[in-house]
Amino acid sequence: QVQLVESGGGFVQSEGSLRLSCTASGNNFGIYSIAWYRQAPGNQRELVAKITSGGHTNYGDSVAGRFTISRDNAKKMMYLQMNSLKPEDTAVYYCNAYHLGLRRDYWGQGTQVTVSS
Repeated sequence: QVQLVESGGGFVQSEGSLRLSCTASGNNFGIYSIAWYRQAPGNQRELVAKITSGGHTNYGDSVAGRFTISRDNAKKMMYLQMNSLKPEDTAVYYCNAYHLGLRRDYWGQGTQVTVSS
């Protein structure tokens, strides 16, 4: 069982930066792939970025080059550094930990990010 808690959301002006954090509790955090998703009002939840247990990263087209996902397994933490933010980045951001083989899928409660123009 893994519990996830996001922090770091808030209000920022366009072209600003924010760093989201996700604190995990539970065992074997390092074996999970982790991801950040976001959901804006009226939209489906979309993948922002993910990083595998081996450190391979993948980004959504709309954030590639602006956002960076990272993890610290020793601290059981994951991060999303968001630069050059745009109003269309406004959404609730969720952290996710999953393991396909074990069929485990855990979600945080979400943190709001609002970018003003």
